[in-house]
Amino acid sequence: MRIISGKYKGKRLTAPKKLPVRPTTDMAKEGLFNILNNRFHIGELKVLDLFAGTGNISFEFASRGAVEIISVDSFTGCVQYISKITKELSFPISVIKSDVFKYLERSKQKTNIVFGDPPYSFEDDKFYKIVDLVFEKELILEDGLLILEHSDQTDLSKNPYFKESRKYGGSVFSFFEKDQ
Repeated sequence: MRIISGKYKGKRLTAPKKLPVRPTTDMAKEGLFNILNNRFHIGELKVLDLFAGTGNISFEFASRGAVEIISVDSFTGCVQYISKITKELSFPISVIKSDVFKYLERSKQKTNIVFGDPPYSFEDDKFYKIVDLVFEKELILEDGLLILEHSDQTDLSKNPYFKESRKYGGSVFSFFEKDQ
């Protein structure tokens, strides 16, 4: 895994092999950040990264100057790895070990972007539960986005907050937002 842009552009990070993760590919990550750069000034963003895994997306936001990042994962090895890299690179990342659904139910923290990369094996109702919790709990600031990464076998377009999706190889980013 490598950081594509920002202060640590080109930096390679090697996560332990035993982590139960599937990091976002460089191609997909580059596509995602091209979209985000056209809509936001990354250096002003607060970000919530759900199912953070190796921290790939959190590290990319941090390298690009995001002011605050919260990374949530339930797996101890992932939390330890993100914490280690965060400390080494002095990133503004708070790492939380928690079940994502429990975290969302109790969180009051509002961010500009909520990014989630749950297991591709999730059933649609679990994806929709994430969307519902984020919007019911009003965890996104005005003009913010919820972005869910999923396989091209999953269709989330029936959710009322769905706006669009973008496909990169076998990965899809679905974007959700409140109507203005």
